Amino acid sequence: MDLVRDVLDKQVRDRQGRKMGKVDGIVLELREDAPPRVAFLEIGPMTLARRLAPWLGRLAQAIEIGLDVGDGCPLRLTLAQAREIGIEVIVDIDAERTRAWAWEQWLGRNVIARIPGSGARS
Repeated sequence: MDLVRDVLDKQVRDRQGRKMGKVDGIVLELREDAPPRVAFLEIGPMTLARRLAPWLGRLAQAIEIGLDVGDGCPLRLTLAQAREIGIEVIVDIDAERTRAWAWEQWLGRNVIARIPGSGARS
C-alpha cells in the first residue's frame, strides 16, 4: 500500500457513514531492526496546516482552542480502527464521540451553510 496515495487526504467516515474529516497526517513508528509501522492516522486542521508550515499549524491549533471545538490536538486513529481503506477510510468508531465531529459541525454551520447553493442549512 502506498500510504500517501492510498490513505493521505482520503475522506474518513464513521461506522454510521458520517463524515469525520480527512486523513490529514500519518504518524509512523520507527523500530530498531524493523521497517517503520503506521502508528496513527491523524485528523484535524492543525495537522493539515502543519503540513504547509509549522507556524500555520500553531495558528490552526490556537483557532481550534479559541473556537472551543477541540483541545488543539489532532484526533488519532489506529489502523486497527480502520474497517476499510479504499476511496474513503471507514473507521469503526462513533464520530459524535470525537473532536472531529465538533469541527465538522462547526464548518457546516459557519462555512458551508453560507455558500450559495450548498444546500446546507444554517
